[in-house]
Amino acid sequence: MSGRVVLNHSTHVPGLIPILHELARRDGIQTITPGVLSSARAQAPRLILRISTPIRGGFKLQARKGKTVQEVFVITRLSQVDLESAVAQVLDR
Repeated sequence: MSGRVVLNHSTHVPGLIPILHELARRDGIQTITPGVLSSARAQAPRLILRISTPIRGGFKLQARKGKTVQEVFVITRLSQVDLESAVAQVLDR
């Protein structure tokens, strides 16, 4: 059973949504919800997706590309190590 991606914002970090859909297909991922967009000072030349903090039922991630940063909430039964591995596999494809 695959998870779902909740799209409740009209703008997202460039290239993020296809990555989230791919991540949602992984076992153990239930729901992925992109959150608030903000700006960063430093430039990220490529899309970066890293685990930020644990939340109830999952983890908060940060997606960065260019000077744009977006929170991403992942509800999952995966451990932090397993989620990091899944994220790395999806970003390397």
